[in-house]
Amino acid sequence: MVTLHEKYKVLLVDDEPIILRSLKAAIPWTELALEIVGEARNGEQALRLVEETAPQIIISDIRMPVIDGISLMKEVLSQNAKRIFIFISGYGEFEYAREALRQGAFDYLLKPIDHEELTAMLKRAREKLDRQKENDQLMHSVQMLSMLARERMFAEFTLGNQRPLQQLSWLENSELEGEYFMAVVQLDDYAALTKQWSPEEKRLWLFAVRNIVEEWSLEHGVLTVFPFHNGEWILLFPGSFYTNKKQLGEDLISGIRRYSKLSCSVGLSPVAHGIDQLSSVYPLAARALVQRFYAHQAGVFTEEDFPADGRQEIKYPKELEAALIESIRTLDMERMLHLLDELGLTIEALALPKESAERLIMEMLVVLYRQFEHLNLSSEGSHGRLLSRLHTFGTLNEMLASLKEEFREWMAHSSKSVTREDGRSVVEKAKRYIESNYHKDLSIEEVAEMADLSISHFCTLFKQISGYTFLEYVTYCRMEKAKYILQNSNVKVYQVAPLVGYQDPRYFTQVFKKASGKTPTEYREANAKQTH
Repeated sequence: MVTLHEKYKVLLVDDEPIILRSLKAAIPWTELALEIVGEARNGEQALRLVEETAPQIIISDIRMPVIDGISLMKEVLSQNAKRIFIFISGYGEFEYAREALRQGAFDYLLKPIDHEELTAMLKRAREKLDRQKENDQLMHSVQMLSMLARERMFAEFTLGNQRPLQQLSWLENSELEGEYFMAVVQLDDYAALTKQWSPEEKRLWLFAVRNIVEEWSLEHGVLTVFPFHNGEWILLFPGSFYTNKKQLGEDLISGIRRYSKLSCSVGLSPVAHGIDQLSSVYPLAARALVQRFYAHQAGVFTEEDFPADGRQEIKYPKELEAALIESIRTLDMERMLHLLDELGLTIEALALPKESAERLIMEMLVVLYRQFEHLNLSSEGSHGRLLSRLHTFGTLNEMLASLKEEFREWMAHSSKSVTREDGRSVVEKAKRYIESNYHKDLSIEEVAEMADLSISHFCTLFKQISGYTFLEYVTYCRMEKAKYILQNSNVKVYQVAPLVGYQDPRYFTQVFKKASGKTPTEYREANAKQTH
């Protein structure tokens, strides 16, 4: 008896009731794991049943009233070319049968029907369907891998990391060879929202917003869209859309609010050219979002919208900002306080008016707050309180003292937090979690959430300490477990795949061979020889 995994649906079409009865009675449908889902007496009735029952196999007489078998097949295959047609024909209809084969029929048999021949034909038909299904699953896996790799590529270029992605040069990025501009979409009050949501609710909300953004992007000619930080997505528009940039941003905000009831804002960059410019335009689009904290409501912001007074005189201290971000990332409070003093000296040297100095500090504060937020160090609403208080201070020293006080509190909060462990223990905890859950559909979001880190920070920390990327370590755990099963059991290779997290046995074999240099069967045989 053949081992089958999925029941396929069969439609019988013949204008002779006796033939329909004999087909139903004489063929071992259950043994073949085939299910008769309908019977039709003519082609017109068959078309209705095809639409209602969606069969994979159709067994039809070639000569019928109203619509003949070949016409029926042409119509059905035009809707789904993967369906299988088997024709029944009389001796005098051989030319029709040959024409049916030319038009795409799987096979035909002559009357009187040889039921053993039809059974063998049906076995071959379902083998073809099984192969089609395997190929579809493989293509889906390839497409998913391509999409994830593509998103990762864009994210890495946006971060300014180009060398690690040389192996992804096969990915098409020709859409960025021309002019484009970036939109950074950010959920408003994201830190407060995540405190309200459970981990599962957070995943569902982010998944929902991502779907809304992707569907909107397809409808509006966006070049590409990908998630960046938690609660943040990047869209790349053709440069020709730039004149309508504000309207596009407002439409996007409106769409997200309509379908998710969540508020968001959009920061827009100037026009750029080439994928290597992603890391340059992202800070410009993200910095445009600083204005969200000046505004009283969500909106679309660009650098062009900054007030002109004093702005041209300010050379933004980019290197100082980068050093402050690094001090936050490494939780170096002493260096952070020293750098804030340096910020004060920089502002004094520029002799900026109070309004300009306040604007620069607010701009710096928003950037630094986002770094605290990505490391899960900030407290709810703290940046809003600080921004509102800055307006009340009469001197630069008072402003800087307020920044120092707030930043000290955030770092102190981090040192007291039970979940904020040193980097090595966090990575060890993540590795243990992966080792216990590698057989599931494990996502980097899930593990980063468990580690209480942002995705970008988790990726950097995990690679620095373990020497593996997240995906490399998951694959390593899966391969080691697969080797153990192959060495110590007689479980069939296709049964090993789901035990170690792969639903597609063919893809599992490809990954195993790449990791070990042998197919699973070759590995088992080599190990068996060594044990004797």
